[in-house]
Amino acid sequence: MLSPPTMDKLHALKLPAMAAAWTVQAQDAAVSALPFEERFGLLVEAEWLARENLRLARTLKTAKLKLSQACVEAIDYAARRELDRALIRQLATGHWVTAHQAILISGATGTGKTYLACALAHQACRQGARALYWRVPRLFQELALARADGTYTWLLRKLARMDVLVLDDLALVPLQEAERRDLLEVLEDRYGTRATIVTSQLAPSHWHEHVGDPTLADAICDRLLHNSHRLMLKGPSRRKEGKLDS
Repeated sequence: MLSPPTMDKLHALKLPAMAAAWTVQAQDAAVSALPFEERFGLLVEAEWLARENLRLARTLKTAKLKLSQACVEAIDYAARRELDRALIRQLATGHWVTAHQAILISGATGTGKTYLACALAHQACRQGARALYWRVPRLFQELALARADGTYTWLLRKLARMDVLVLDDLALVPLQEAERRDLLEVLEDRYGTRATIVTSQLAPSHWHEHVGDPTLADAICDRLLHNSHRLMLKGPSRRKEGKLDS
């Protein structure tokens, strides 16, 4: 058993998980019989795991995902949804984040677009990325307020710094002129430098028409559609079936 001064030093060094793991080891005869290298490795693993859990908790709190418990392991691959399991597995590796690509998720209301977006963002957070969730209508409201109070540039920089930005419910209503320009600013800052997830009831093929202004529509769609992964969710509303958790 470690002496009290040594345990105090572990806590002073901010290694509480290691200290707790040592106490557990001392009470387990089987673990106590292990070679020093193995026991030390277990102590380091305990401290590392505790810190990773704290990091993930902080990251998810900052991300403000609408469905914070969404995870790729719980995604429902029912046949009628026509989800590409191979593509989901590929996205779960996180390569799309490091490659600064986009994921475009479309489908009728209630088909699970938000859950899938949050699950992929959650997976990215597990892998060390920083994420942030916004419903597009509320983001436009926040950008309008920021423009009025002088924090517009600061908010754009904040959005640009996020490794993964989730834009949920794009194209619910026709875009106004200021909203078109705001969307282009956000996407311009991220194109080729950060990863983005977009969900919409409209298929990407209809986004150009929805944006309205042909010039801005070309610029916005070019940044969204190029180098993107597309997922189309089908099937009945999961809200009606009580299955919003997958």
